[in-house]
Amino acid sequence: MTTLTLASRWNPIDWPLTHGPIPYAVLAAGWGAFALLALSRHERWRAPRMLGALLAGGALTALVKVAVDSWWRPFPEGTPDFVMRWIAVALFGISLLCFRAPLLSNRRRLLAVGGVALVVVMAASQINRGFDQYPTARSMLAPPTDELTRGRAAAVVRSAPDRPLSETWHAPPGLPAKGTLSTVTIPGPASGFSARPGYVYLPPAYQADPRPLLPVVVLLPGQPGAPEDWVNSGAIRDTLDAFAAEHQGLAPIVVVADETGGQFSNPLCMDSRIAKSQTYLAVDIPDWIHRNLQTATGRTSLAIGGLSLGGTCSLQLALNAPDVYGAFLDISGQDEPTLGSHGETVAKAFDGDENAFAAVDPMHLMTRRQFPDTAGMFVVGADDPWYRPGQEKMYAAAQAAGMKVGFQTIPGWHSWVVFRQAFEQNLPWLARQSGLIR
Repeated sequence: MTTLTLASRWNPIDWPLTHGPIPYAVLAAGWGAFALLALSRHERWRAPRMLGALLAGGALTALVKVAVDSWWRPFPEGTPDFVMRWIAVALFGISLLCFRAPLLSNRRRLLAVGGVALVVVMAASQINRGFDQYPTARSMLAPPTDELTRGRAAAVVRSAPDRPLSETWHAPPGLPAKGTLSTVTIPGPASGFSARPGYVYLPPAYQADPRPLLPVVVLLPGQPGAPEDWVNSGAIRDTLDAFAAEHQGLAPIVVVADETGGQFSNPLCMDSRIAKSQTYLAVDIPDWIHRNLQTATGRTSLAIGGLSLGGTCSLQLALNAPDVYGAFLDISGQDEPTLGSHGETVAKAFDGDENAFAAVDPMHLMTRRQFPDTAGMFVVGADDPWYRPGQEKMYAAAQAAGMKVGFQTIPGWHSWVVFRQAFEQNLPWLARQSGLIR
């Protein structure tokens, strides 16, 4: 999805930021600036000042680690080690500037500030390379959107019994080559949940008359994260347009929804003391879809998927609302919904009631019930040390619970390199589960 077209080669915002010459140039410039900050012939730049800068950088790094992982705790699994290493480099560069600045002239002080900026940019670039969150500068921008098509077609085309929709519907002349992407706000009348705006992708076939009744995939982001991550970093519009181009304009409708309500919030996709997130995902979103879009109906026509926390949620919803969602795509999900530890999760969400947690926890559900009519796919990075063991554990439990499930690994770890490929590779699988293609 990051291949440059002839036009984009000349547009700087489309140049790759996670591979190729740019990140290596930033790396070289950053380390060069770091060396200039650390080395000096000035008679007053001796070991005590260097040691002071080192100790200050170390103390600041430790403070950030404690503040983020012990006090704030936005990441249930903790901040990745490689992220903390690059934060340490940036903070050491800032400390060098603070200890070095009194020895410099005004002009050289400004140059030193520029050098620190390069060090910070280098650290940010390397963290971005690790997650592949922003493969280009364009992926940092708000995506272009279209007005949502709400009108009802005069006629519809349904799939025939035992035949996929692709064999009963054919693209009419003049069908648009690409689908539309619209920003939507999905209210929570049943749940009271306050969600951020999401997105709806409508494939070219949705714009036809007669209109085929298409299946729907509800797609969830991770945490920290937002719905636009799937659009910007995940490039799902390109993936869906490419699929539609190969199938006469047919593709699933995709609703990218917000399951957390905030960048760092985590209501666990459960109905608990925190929020009624499960009701939002299992009642409010499907109701909104059927009121505002003309789609196929029934549990086999509605699938749910997501990455990281969104992957965990997709399995939860498939188990807790099997009459709503017939299939799920769990990308790098957890083996248990968590706010950091099991005890803390049960205490905050259920007032310490273990039975209330077990009633909705995926592993407990799969040990108590069979789900022979549910299909699922577990996908994880082959080199993911945090999530791969959990995914393997949940896959085995899903098999034992009678589900029709698969397991895939993709080269990489917990990053968008894996997330993008997981969706792209499993889009045909999702389409087959819903009867869109054979």
